[in-house]
Amino acid sequence: MITARAAATFEPVGRSVATARGFVRDTLQGWGLSDIVDDAVVLTSELVTNAVVHAGTAAEVLCLRDEDGVRIEVVDRYPERELPLQEVNPQPAGPDREGGRGLLLASALATRWGVDYTASDKRVWFRLDLPERPVGTRTAGPALPDTALPVTDTRVRVAVVQVDRSGSISAWNEDATELFDYPADQVIGKPLTDFAAWPHTPGTGTGVAEALRLSRWEGSYGMRGSDGRTIPVYASHLRVRDSNGEPSTVCLLVREHERAVLQSPPRVHSHDNTGTAGDSQEQSATDPFEVFIGSPAPDDLDGLLQRTVERARDMLDGDSAYLLLATDDETELEVRASTGLPSARQRFARVPVETGSGRYGSARMPSVHEDLTVVPGAVPLLDGTGMRSVVTVPLKVEGRLTGSLGVATEAAGRYTNEEALRLQFAADRIALAVERARLTELERLRRGSLSFLVEASDLLAGTLDRDQTLALMAQMTVPTLATWCAVYTVADQGSDPKLSYVLHEDEDRIDNLKALLAKVEPPEPVPTPGARVWTAPTEAAHSAALRTSLRNVSLDGEDHQLSPGTTLATAAAVGGETVVLPLVARNRVIGMLTLGKPTDERFRQEILELAEDLSRRAALALDNARLYSERTAISQSLQRSLLPPETPEVEGGVEVEVIYRAAGEGNEVGGDFYDLFEISEGTYGFAIGDVCGTGPEAAAVTGLARHALRLLAREGLGGPAVLERLNTAILDEGARSRFLTLLYGEMRPQEDGSAELKVVCAGHPLPLRLRQDGSVEPAADPQPLLGVMEDLELYEQTVSLDPGDVLLCVTDGVTERREGTRMLGDDGLADVLGTCTGLNAGAVAARIMRAVERFASDAPSDDMAILAMRVPECQ
Repeated sequence: MITARAAATFEPVGRSVATARGFVRDTLQGWGLSDIVDDAVVLTSELVTNAVVHAGTAAEVLCLRDEDGVRIEVVDRYPERELPLQEVNPQPAGPDREGGRGLLLASALATRWGVDYTASDKRVWFRLDLPERPVGTRTAGPALPDTALPVTDTRVRVAVVQVDRSGSISAWNEDATELFDYPADQVIGKPLTDFAAWPHTPGTGTGVAEALRLSRWEGSYGMRGSDGRTIPVYASHLRVRDSNGEPSTVCLLVREHERAVLQSPPRVHSHDNTGTAGDSQEQSATDPFEVFIGSPAPDDLDGLLQRTVERARDMLDGDSAYLLLATDDETELEVRASTGLPSARQRFARVPVETGSGRYGSARMPSVHEDLTVVPGAVPLLDGTGMRSVVTVPLKVEGRLTGSLGVATEAAGRYTNEEALRLQFAADRIALAVERARLTELERLRRGSLSFLVEASDLLAGTLDRDQTLALMAQMTVPTLATWCAVYTVADQGSDPKLSYVLHEDEDRIDNLKALLAKVEPPEPVPTPGARVWTAPTEAAHSAALRTSLRNVSLDGEDHQLSPGTTLATAAAVGGETVVLPLVARNRVIGMLTLGKPTDERFRQEILELAEDLSRRAALALDNARLYSERTAISQSLQRSLLPPETPEVEGGVEVEVIYRAAGEGNEVGGDFYDLFEISEGTYGFAIGDVCGTGPEAAAVTGLARHALRLLAREGLGGPAVLERLNTAILDEGARSRFLTLLYGEMRPQEDGSAELKVVCAGHPLPLRLRQDGSVEPAADPQPLLGVMEDLELYEQTVSLDPGDVLLCVTDGVTERREGTRMLGDDGLADVLGTCTGLNAGAVAARIMRAVERFASDAPSDDMAILAMRVPECQ
């Protein structure tokens, strides 16, 4: 069964051979397999050389550890079968031959070796079994037979090496000289690191210099002899100080196979004394994941983690335990379960994986603290909890850090390396199950996050209203992501943030929360992405609660504008973690999204990442709403300037009514237009026209036409001259010009109660006259439209409106109203107008518009204008 795995890929360059040697050396020493390191490094060097130098391809080195040894595979992508098909008398590979020497060494050094071919690669592998170590005892017990005693040399030599505070050797006894073949005068004053072959573990900074600073250390490493070979030793280090207070480290070293001479006995536990040695071995052999966790194991991640910390605490007879999970990038650990600690306060707290160099500063290595009061702050998670002795071990899956498990007790000196080994054994059993459950939960969260973001994007894209966008932002985060939310907006660069929206999952607390935030200085609009902690609301709420509890609110001379109910309730509501996420759009901070939790609660890393994604979408939606509002306001202001001012009162009581509908959302003016203005005393000009097209482009020509008509008419020009000059002005617009149909006329009320009209119909739908007897007839003849030809010959027609007559002028949006293949047309308009006898001008216009709207079920797609003028009947 594979118990550990490590892999690396090396480019086809010469320096990769040395890198591969270092990778295998560090990996095996990290696994504690120093007995076979040298052979493994030699074989790896030869095989990688064959791949990257001779075959010229990249090489992948794979190290697989099991209970009995290690298997190392070297894979290249050049599956050439080197079979001696062409060579009649092949020469065997020799030690001086450059090619094929790797396989010769493999056959000599490896336990087993072979070559596997596939369609895509060639895999050369070898296996090295671990040598059997002599049986020994590590505990006090009854007398043993001679055959069961540890095997040593004829004389056991214990090297005593003393190292000063700088790491240099200050003492070297005779046994050290015998073991390593260095006289004392050659080593004293030199750093111990010059002679120690330390087992570096990949990904950590643990080294001999750090071990020498620890109060106690025990373990295996190598010492280089004078002949350059590495001698495996077992060492026991003790940190001491002399009478002057000068610290140094005393190192006792024996050969690795004589480790029983120095190895510390295990701690004796009460449950270990209840059975025989055979029972203990059987219990150890049957200590799988199910035994540790219990059966059945919890299905959910939180249940599994909680069960784990409880069993770990019980196994080591601790007062508390905790388990942290690593983030995806393995830079931080997040507290996910604890027992015996204030779990609400610690849950989801984050700590860095690497807090310093060496074993005790990295969560990747086991560590034991015998007394935390000696090294304050060594485990920040336990500060203020009363815990003194703690042991922590990593949870690893295929060499990757997935978490950290810790057990602590209030008594000092309770835990040693023996407990670390037991806890590491348990951690190795549960690591894979924890990782699977974590990945399952992560996948579920990611699927939920994706659905959440898709729904949020749809909602945010469905509105361009600023206030509605702010409300959506808050409603999507509460209570899904946070307990409460506040949105600040920044109007312009350099302006102060403004509190724009506040929401709490409990509606009764919104007003108090808003009052509290209004008294707090808003967060700085920093564009740095990601969530940052903001403590001001929590501090303000706790301060207000304290003042109220002391009945001192009215004595501090401040008006806090907070009701008595705000104090404790609001402090509890905002007492947890509060984070601020910038709303950045188009490289500018346009606001901040503030999320908060109640007392003793923190945000999970996954929630913060989801909130960050949401903030980016919300910022863009908010900025789009702002831009839309600004542009709509500008557009509407410009369009209103194109509409005529108030309709003037016409002498003689002539009734005038206008109905105007512009096509398109947000348009007040389009291609159709109308106007009624006073030319001179007793003379009024009126016009109704239609510019080709709709929208802003047509509205621009509309403004040109309406203002030109007024200006030219008041210069005393007649109708044909006015339109001819307007035609020239339109043609002068060049590519921006559009053709225009226009009905222009001048009206003079008469003393006998009638009205005289002089009209020019330039390509426009003909005006219709309704007489009192109900007859309808055109009131003008068609003439060429404007904006097409340069030379126009237009003429003026005179129309007389008797008392009770109605003149109806419309644009083609009225007559061309369609429903399928049917069209209202001129005849349909005349039929509707024929029913308006006796109605005033307003009623006539309203009936025409109602008939047009009812003619089809769809909304009108063209601009429409209706101008109705009626001469009142004589009294």
